[in-house]
Amino acid sequence: MMTDTTLSRRQFVVTALTAGGGFALGIGIIAPAEAATLSVRPWNDDTTHYPGEINAWVVIQPDDTVVIRYGRAEMGQGSFTALPQILAEELECDWAFVKPEYASANRNVRENKVYGSLSTGGSRAVRETGDIVQQAGASARERLIAAAAKRWNVPNSECQAAMSKITHKPTGRTFRFGELAVEAAAIKLDKEPGLKRTDQYKFIGRRLERLDVPLKINGSAKYGIDLEVPGMVRAAILKCPVFGGTVKSVDESAIASRRGVLQVVKLKDAVAVVADRTFRAQSALNALKIEWEVGAAGTTNSVQFRKAYLDALDQKGAEARHDGNVDTAMATAAKVVEATYDVPIIAHAPMEPLNAIAHVQENRVDVWVGTQNADAALALAAQASGMKPEDIYIHNTFSGGGFGRRLGPDEVAQAVAISKAVGKPVKLVWTREEEIRQGRYRTQAAIRFKAGFAADGTPIALDMRNSAGSGNPGAVKDGIDAQTMQGLINTAYKLPNFRVISILKNTHVPLGPWRAPGHSQNVFFMESFIDEMAYAARKDPVQFRRELLAHRPDFQQVIDLLVEKGDWGKPMPKGKGRGVAVHESYDSIVGMIAEVAVTNGQVKVERVVIACDCGTVVNPRGVETQLEGGMIYGLSAALFGEITVKDGRVVEGNFDTYPVVRLKDAPKTEVYISPTPGKRWGGIGEPGATMIQPAVTNAIFAATGKRLRSLPIRGQDLRGV
Repeated sequence: MMTDTTLSRRQFVVTALTAGGGFALGIGIIAPAEAATLSVRPWNDDTTHYPGEINAWVVIQPDDTVVIRYGRAEMGQGSFTALPQILAEELECDWAFVKPEYASANRNVRENKVYGSLSTGGSRAVRETGDIVQQAGASARERLIAAAAKRWNVPNSECQAAMSKITHKPTGRTFRFGELAVEAAAIKLDKEPGLKRTDQYKFIGRRLERLDVPLKINGSAKYGIDLEVPGMVRAAILKCPVFGGTVKSVDESAIASRRGVLQVVKLKDAVAVVADRTFRAQSALNALKIEWEVGAAGTTNSVQFRKAYLDALDQKGAEARHDGNVDTAMATAAKVVEATYDVPIIAHAPMEPLNAIAHVQENRVDVWVGTQNADAALALAAQASGMKPEDIYIHNTFSGGGFGRRLGPDEVAQAVAISKAVGKPVKLVWTREEEIRQGRYRTQAAIRFKAGFAADGTPIALDMRNSAGSGNPGAVKDGIDAQTMQGLINTAYKLPNFRVISILKNTHVPLGPWRAPGHSQNVFFMESFIDEMAYAARKDPVQFRRELLAHRPDFQQVIDLLVEKGDWGKPMPKGKGRGVAVHESYDSIVGMIAEVAVTNGQVKVERVVIACDCGTVVNPRGVETQLEGGMIYGLSAALFGEITVKDGRVVEGNFDTYPVVRLKDAPKTEVYISPTPGKRWGGIGEPGATMIQPAVTNAIFAATGKRLRSLPIRGQDLRGV
């Protein structure tokens, strides 16, 4: 569960004021040739004060370079471009002069959360920060206008900002932003300016290329795994393979005289070897004889887990939602349909394994890491080092995927502890096997549905009992983890009698948010059973959904577009089928139609059509790529995703045993955007990962008559009934 301090625009403006009353706009030493790009090292130096800093988010340099601070993490989702694009809309700067950089986690601590949350997850980057950075841009623009008006001794109303210049409209005189920045930083506005209306946008809504893409294509972008610092040594680590286990003993005799090996560091639950080279560290680690204390967890396995989650459906739970009276409605139903679904544990499997460089010194700690949560990384580094948070400096790098795994930066605590033990900067890199086997996984889950229908086929009641784990026990209230129940308690479908029972169940396997946390499994459950309900009512699956969403014209608009572009209702050859799913999450409505072919019991997803209403579209290109990428990520889970536990430990260790969708598996994909009027920042990083799973299994049913009620699809008998 991700709990963050969210600042209003007004709170942000007050918080971001510097001691001198000016706005801190952040300015860095940037060569003109690098303008309008991201640096290959996108973190700032945390130490320099820049006279052209107008507010904490914007710095304008004498050469007109506009440094825009970015308070989230770029993992390929494009918000390192989208948030500066929003700010630039209000600032009225020339995009060619823009150079974003990561906001400082250290400054965020020292200046009372001046940037708000530095955590990236839950499709929150634009949703939570959009208004704040838009206000920062508007405020900076008005300060620049005020500075120019003061120089000319004219009213502010006679001045206009455009393309990084302030123009005096009656005379045509101009100043460049870079000429005014220092004076603008000292100006205090009587009140904060209003924001543009959506019909006034000139820059928001444009199809811009992502700023990070060129660096990633040419190989110059610096990921954490690429970095080195002077005097650095390398470390390899092995954590107890049974979660919750500890180190009992370590026999180091086999590596006593190994070349390059510097030290063995024993942590409570892990053993690390430090050497001059990564290969030597890893080879030495593999040669150690380590005995673990694993306890009763060492006897558990996936078969037990699945049975336990299914059995839990018969246990008493907490009522998470109850509309009407389900029991009374069921007693009068002319027809009742029941079904049970379940899904296994799955891993995040980012392409770049976890890694970090830590340097513990006498008066400060520096950490270089690609993290989704710089706030958490700083807190963990402070805890592991024993130093004050204000003495911790997180240098956030590009990261090769996160999907929720980099929200809990375990590697930071380990790297700091090892650096503290050896007294040198240490680069720690997890192996792929460590990455897969030491995850914070998506929960195993099971659900039992029961639907009641009137004699004419109208659904009158829907009852569900959900058994799942909580990745954040501290967020559980009255037996309910709201994140675990996402997609069930807040579904848009409207029935007169509706009930959700939550039965929380955890094993020793650590859990964490997986892309679209609760939605990822619950949308598969809900959209699959809605299809079953449509079949029981003898109605077309799209029409059935329309009726349950009659109160939502925005859903109807998305469904209209989806049906048109997805060829819904057109005949398909034998062995092929279409499936549909539609859902609202993170303030966005997304629908999908999947076309599949089933041959000799094997499925091929041939085409996916996606329709989306995510409100105000910052960058259509970014929306399209996120929906496409999210769909592929969710398709991997649908086809292959399964973590198996044996003797308390994870069996899978690499992509040979934990496969993901490859090019040969990828369907033809079309994305269509249909926003409803008005301003709304809808999240888009996660919704694409949720609908593809039920869209595919519903399509398999259409093609074969075979209803899949568990995942993954791999290994199941898909021959028609």
